[in-house]
Amino acid sequence: MPVKVGVIGVGYLGRHHARIYSEIEEAELIAVVDIDKTKADALAKEYNCNSIYNYREIIDKVDALSIVTPTTTHYSIAYECLNAGKDLLIEKPITETVEEAEELIKLSKEKNCIIQVGHLERYNPAILSASELITEPLFIESERMSPFLGRATDVDVTLDLMIHDIDIILSLIDVSVKDIKAVGAKVLTEKIDVAKAWLDFENGCTALSTVSRLSPEKRRILKIFQKESYLAIDYQQSEITRHYMSGEKMLSEVIRPEKKEPLKEELKDFLYCVKNRKRPRVSAKEGRNALSVVLKINEMIRS
Repeated sequence: MPVKVGVIGVGYLGRHHARIYSEIEEAELIAVVDIDKTKADALAKEYNCNSIYNYREIIDKVDALSIVTPTTTHYSIAYECLNAGKDLLIEKPITETVEEAEELIKLSKEKNCIIQVGHLERYNPAILSASELITEPLFIESERMSPFLGRATDVDVTLDLMIHDIDIILSLIDVSVKDIKAVGAKVLTEKIDVAKAWLDFENGCTALSTVSRLSPEKRRILKIFQKESYLAIDYQQSEITRHYMSGEKMLSEVIRPEKKEPLKEELKDFLYCVKNRKRPRVSAKEGRNALSVVLKINEMIRS
């Protein structure tokens, strides 16, 4: 039996949630929800489902929901849906505050509901493939640059872009962050537009993350240095360049995993977790942890 799903919020990303749910056999797309009636109606017609303008009207019609609304609304919508016993995929960041995330974690346990957080890069084929080659990182460097598109300017670039890399870094280093240093600036908006953060971990590993939405070109790179090798992961090309020692020589190889659409893999995994009552790869706890680190980075930049 397919999982009955709805999508709350059908802007730039929500449209793709609706498209994928309508395409895959694991899901039955019941409705799309948006306060913009024209947008909801057009998408409902395209994907042959119902259009609803108030999310409360869909809760009792579905098994699970994607919440793809502005971050400021995540907590209130998710709380009502969890209270009704619904499984959720909440786009990143999970909530505005760590305290809100904690409340949702507590409620999801009480109601035996699944929360998955939409940290899409976890499903990038290059990341999945590279994870098999990573042993004990000594130093990690991430760079995520975008041209100024005028989108997501209501949030800091750290919460829009850097949080992806922070989540990946935290998934690779299984110890606590010991110290954080960060710098950044507001340039074209009233929010942080460029930022650099330095994380020291309890095991001695260090990570450096750089983000900007003012770059002339799009760039998404993650470098992982470990004993006798380092990996350079290109998120955009979905490929890995591995440099490693063989005897006294440094050799290189390029690994190109099978290309897949990360969002489709993420939604399929969510539906699998819903049907089989499994813990998601990126649960609410991982979402909260990434949010916590990014909010500390923001605080440091502002102070």
